[in-house]
Amino acid sequence: MTTEEKLQHFLDTCMEDARTRSSRMLDEYMSAQEQIFEEHKADVKRTAKMQLQQESEKIERQINKQLAIAQLDLKRMLGQTQEDLKDKLFVELRDMLANFLETPEYQQLLERQIAHAVEFAGDDPVIIYLDPADQDKLQRLALHHGKANITVSEYSFAGGCRAVIPNRHILIDNSFQTKLAEAKEKFHFDANTMKGGPDNG
Repeated sequence: MTTEEKLQHFLDTCMEDARTRSSRMLDEYMSAQEQIFEEHKADVKRTAKMQLQQESEKIERQINKQLAIAQLDLKRMLGQTQEDLKDKLFVELRDMLANFLETPEYQQLLERQIAHAVEFAGDDPVIIYLDPADQDKLQRLALHHGKANITVSEYSFAGGCRAVIPNRHILIDNSFQTKLAEAKEKFHFDANTMKGGPDNG
């Protein structure tokens, strides 16, 4: 083998070795880059997932807050509507009572209230107070209940009567004003009625 051939062989061998090493280095570099890329991709996915979860939770909190505010507003509106309806209802009730005061049944009611107070007082003296609007009924009621001291109150209480038994410090309050106030305080709307009744609920 000539020197030239030896040189050519040496050159070919070196070139082959260089190609093999560079190919191996390139493969290792590509493999490392792919691993870095996969790790980066996984990291980006994790970050994105966390951000998505955080945003979802933030949106859910905002929605819940808005729902709570809306629910409070609805309850407030419902409460106000119920109060308005209650006021209208009791205005109508007062009108009905005003009409009732003009009937014979009202006279009979006063008779029963006075009789009950006198019976309850027993041997103790009792003072019966009539509403100022019922002054025209005083004489007739006094005739029927001679034992009771029947007088007209200085203050209006919308009808009915009040009885005081001084010896026992007892007040029997059958005034319409008190009855209406108690009824209004205890009155509430039935939830089924507000929804349209049990048949529609």
